Order: sequence, then C-alpha cells, then structure tokens
Amino acid sequence: MDINQRAIDEGILFTDQYQLTMAQLYFRMGLHERRVQFDHFFRDYPDYGSHQAGFCVNAGMAWLLEWMARARFGDQEIQVLREMKTATGGQLFADDFLAWLRKAGDFSGISMQAIPEGRVVHPNEPLTVVQGPLAMAQILETSLLNHLNYQVLIATKAARIREIGRGGLMLEFGLRRAHDRGANAGARAALIGGADFSSNVGASARVGFPAKGTHAHSMVQLFIALGQTELDAFRAFAELYPDDCLLLVDTIDSLESGVPNAIVVFEELRRKGHKPVGIRLDSGDLAYLSIQAAKMLDQAGFPEASIVLSNNLDELVIWQIITQITEEAPRYGVEADKLISRLVYGVGTRLITSWGEPALGGVYKLVAVSEGEVWIPAIKISESVAKTPNPGNKRVWRLYDRRGKATADLLCLEGEDPRQMAPLTLHHPTEHTKYRLLKQDEVTDIEPLLEEVMVEGRQVGDAPGIDAIRQRRSEDIGRLDTGVRRIMNPHIYHVSLSQRLWDLKQELIRKAMQSLPNNFREK
Repeated sequence: MDINQRAIDEGILFTDQYQLTMAQLYFRMGLHERRVQFDHFFRDYPDYGSHQAGFCVNAGMAWLLEWMARARFGDQEIQVLREMKTATGGQLFADDFLAWLRKAGDFSGISMQAIPEGRVVHPNEPLTVVQGPLAMAQILETSLLNHLNYQVLIATKAARIREIGRGGLMLEFGLRRAHDRGANAGARAALIGGADFSSNVGASARVGFPAKGTHAHSMVQLFIALGQTELDAFRAFAELYPDDCLLLVDTIDSLESGVPNAIVVFEELRRKGHKPVGIRLDSGDLAYLSIQAAKMLDQAGFPEASIVLSNNLDELVIWQIITQITEEAPRYGVEADKLISRLVYGVGTRLITSWGEPALGGVYKLVAVSEGEVWIPAIKISESVAKTPNPGNKRVWRLYDRRGKATADLLCLEGEDPRQMAPLTLHHPTEHTKYRLLKQDEVTDIEPLLEEVMVEGRQVGDAPGIDAIRQRRSEDIGRLDTGVRRIMNPHIYHVSLSQRLWDLKQELIRKAMQSLPNNFREK
C-alpha cells in the first residue's frame, strides 16, 4: 500500500503507542465502550528560574477540534497497526481489535467541556473535561496534551511580555528559532496571549491577521558588497515600500550611520507625502540606543516614528529596558513616558521556546467511570500529595470579591451550585487545616468557567476569532490582583475545593489506603 506519510504521522496515529496497547486491552476485557471521564489540567505555573508566572492563559482548543474532526482510522492507519510486531514477531494488534478500530473510525463518541481560550487559568483545575468511550478517550490523550499544553505555555509567556511592555505594540518573530512546525501553533498562541502581529506569514493567514516584518541586515550588506551604501539600501527599500518603511539601522553603526541615514530617507518620504513607520534596533544597549535614537528622530521632526526593539527580548529584559529608560532618558532631554509609548517589541526566540520553562506540566487523568447513569469517582494515589488529582465529575467556578477582582476558583461536584451556598467553604486541595469561609456579601459574582465545545463528536458553535479570544484575555487579566500579575514572586491565586468534593477526595484516599498491606500503610 502506498502510504501518505504526512497523513499518517499527523492524523489519528499522532499518539503514543501505549495508548493503543491499552485500548486493545480494554477491548479484550469488554471495557472499550464503557463511558469514562478524563480531566486535563496542569500542576504548576511556569517557573522561568529568575522569575515565575502567577497565572496562565488558556489556548489551543480550536486547533485540537480541527484535528479531531479530520482524525480517523482509515485503511492506511489500520495497515500501519497491522504491521506492528511483538517482541517474538507476532502481530501486536489483533485483527478483531483492528476491525473494531476501523468501524469506530473517529472521535464521534467524544464529548468535551473546556474553559474557553483566552481565559486566565490556574493549576489543578480542569481546563478540559473529556467524556466518552474508554478506548477512544484514551487514544485522544497524547494529541490533546500536545495541542493544548504548548499553546497554553506560549500564550502565557506572551501575556507576561504584554503586561510588562505597558501595552506597547508587540510582534512575534520566532519562526526561525522555533521547533519545526510548532512555530505555527506558537504564533497563534502568541497572538492570543498578547502579540499584536506575527512575522509568520502562513500562520498569520490561517488566523486572519496580516503578517508584519522589517528587512534583514543582509539587504544592507548586499548593497555595500556591490559598491553602494547603507543609504542606497534604505532608499531602495523606501522606494518600494513608501508607506511601510521601517528600517533596520544597526548593520554598521546605529547612531553614527543607521539613524542619520534613516532620517535622510524619512525626510525624502515626507516631501513626497508619505509617513515613515520607524526604525529597528537589533543589537547593543537597546535602552541607551532607544534614548539617543528618539532624541535624533525628535529633532528631525519625527516624534511619532516607532522604535522597534529586538534581540532576545522577554519580559525580564523588557522590564530592564523600561527601567533604564525611565532613569536615564531625562538626562538627555527625552521624556521617558513618551519614548516608552512609541517602543515596539519584536520578540522571537525567548517567546516561541518559552525560554526558561520549555514545557507545561499538563496531564490527563481518569477521574470517573460510568455505571449506567451514575458516575463512579476514580482517584490516583501518589507519594506526592500534590499529585493526587481531584476525583469525580466536577465543575469550575470563579469567585469575584467586592472590588470585582477574581479572588478564587472553586471546584465543585456536578450538581453543586456555589451561588446557592452561604457561607461558602473553600478547602485547600491538600492541606487539612487550611480553608476559607466566605460570607454572601464578600462575593459579588460567581461565574461558571467550563463550556461545552463538543457533543458526541460534533463541535458546538463556531470557534471564536483571535480578536474575541484576546478580549477575553485582556478582561480576565484586568480582574486579577496586581500581586498575582506581578512578574517577580507573584501572589498565590487559590484554587479550592467545595466541602463535598473535599469529603469525597478524603474518603477515596482513605479507602485506597485501607486496601494496602499493613506494612505499606504504616509507612
């Protein structure tokens, strides 16, 4: 059979082998169509070493749903599985199991709820709830985690950069340094998290945004190698793009050559009725160079020209640049606030790779198994108490205080409605002695976070556009305490359990421990 390799490695076999071997075990035991619930959540915020996140931004669901809509077990996929062998050379997947897979075909039995993209999210709360036949829900795990974890990671990094940049324009420049086609998902997540535009042409087109960029040092180098000058290169670029002229000025010397030559070209454009966009600085002391370039541009009559900064920027580097400008700009007669407001941040490597924290610890855990119409809670006991997931069929609620700020997220069992509870008991997920009591007048709003996104394999509604997702992000971050938004040592945002969920979790832990041999229990 002539196998379309791209369709194979990016289709329904975009999964780990053990998902399929487990699925065959469930099939052999007659459990493959038993309905189950898995929760997808992450355990810890990204920790970048010198600084930490105090919140995350949810992202990735739209692309997961697209993948699920086209992923299916066809003839090619079944043939790949049929050819897989055991250690002794036998057929790893039996023909009857393969026949069932071919008949099952796809994820049409799966239903999902999720916290919408763009919403602020926190550790140990379900971002995605999957219900469906056991075998297919198990096979879904790997791709779900792949699609969602990375985009959450990049959207979070972008949101932090957006926060520290005081709302300055932000461009995602990471395509060349990204991990293969992960660049496309990264560009989308960056746009959700706070980037205004991306240089990635294909990914930008896919989400309906114009791509943005400047030019490379090689353009100036080429002109010089051919016996011309930096000024000639700038003029050629300006002639072709008179209304989109943004010039990279550090190929030779930013202040002695690049900025003066850019000003000459900008004056020529202005005489022709065009408005230049600005300059880009890609090396050196970016704070000092920004101050001096701003002074030169102001004196030449271009106070609105943008100054694009690039070269290994992230939230901490941008914070340092802004701090230095605030302190030093007045010394040179430049208004710091006006200069900061015209800065544009071209963020590449450290955004697209989530520099300092390369992966989100997102997991996919079985939390309930159906028995007819009843959901039986399931739990995994870990040596680390923090790794013991919250069992059962749950809902996620966000509580807002008198200031309208988010004060806690509350996990409740299905059927519980915290809007009907007074006072509210909020249990710490693992600490027996830690809980809060909230009186009715201490909570001004209680909002459910999970929404249906798929019912029996059919997507619910149309996926929102990036603009709508970004609006959600902006509103959610705006309702966080300043301490939670802080770049360094953020305050802890509490994700709590209802009294009923806390009691259920403790009961399941107690029963699980009672089933252990005495010598293990004594440990």
